[in-house]
Amino acid sequence: MSGARHSWWLGSALLLGALLLLVLGAGVGSTGLESVLRARHDPVAWQILWDIRLPRTLGAWLAGALLGLAGAVAQGLFRNPLADPYLLGSASGAALGVALALALFGASPFATQWLVRLGLTGAAFAGAVLGVALTLALARGVQHTLRLLLAGVIVGVVLGAARDLVTIASPDTLQAMQGFMLGSTGFVGWAACGVMAAMLWLAVLLAALLGRVLDGLALGEATALSLGLPLAAVRGVLVAVLALATGAAVAQTGLIAFVGLASPHLVRSIVKTTHGRLIVLSALMGGLLLMAADVLARWIIAPQELPVGVLTAVLGGSYLLWLMHRRRRPGGFL
Repeated sequence: MSGARHSWWLGSALLLGALLLLVLGAGVGSTGLESVLRARHDPVAWQILWDIRLPRTLGAWLAGALLGLAGAVAQGLFRNPLADPYLLGSASGAALGVALALALFGASPFATQWLVRLGLTGAAFAGAVLGVALTLALARGVQHTLRLLLAGVIVGVVLGAARDLVTIASPDTLQAMQGFMLGSTGFVGWAACGVMAAMLWLAVLLAALLGRVLDGLALGEATALSLGLPLAAVRGVLVAVLALATGAAVAQTGLIAFVGLASPHLVRSIVKTTHGRLIVLSALMGGLLLMAADVLARWIIAPQELPVGVLTAVLGGSYLLWLMHRRRRPGGFL
């Protein structure tokens, strides 16, 4: 009961922090921090707030939640605390899918139409599934963690090269892909928010239902089999959830690193809980982290802004170095 109570309090705190950041993000513009209340009396300011700032800030939370959920699933599925959605080829595959969609159909990653957003999400999802499937095939399953991670690196490099070849073959997509590779929430609209919200709801539902299986896997594959868990079928569903969450986030915001890695670690450092709650809390933590990074990216050098993917790479890289340092210390949690 204590763990459940602590999880509830942490979830409430994360939601409250996200709500405060949503209000703050709605007021951060090219001139710095502005009053949200004053925008009600200015039609132009209100249109900017409603059509640009609010969907962008909410979209950052949704993308971060998808990446945080994908990170928790990846770490539970592969029983490796350093597993990340981007380490298993899913992000490179999703980027390749988006590049092919841009080159073949002339779509834009910055379009606001529902059909385009769904098409890009579908292309990214298919590419993410391809990346993870190639990684699993090359590693011959998930039994050998080191081989799996090495296979993910190899697949990521190969699919990244394929994406570059597609971009070179279609120069018109070069500028769009450059912004996509840096990671940005600047062009997220209400349509993208709707797509990500639907994908997040589906991914949370599936992952939470399979939390008990991840708890069994944490005890070892032999123990999980002795409990009568259908590991082969469940692994397939979890890989699909991982690809769906990663693909949906990547399709809308581009490549944003380290959110999926850091979110489950931060949650586990605060509460000890089962995978069912860990997945939900990691999604809330990821949303809060990316929303905070988006607000900071807009404010730190206003009126210009940093690509949020660059900011998360710098902060996340520093966090990863700290994790590695703790692993070398006696009593480190890794």
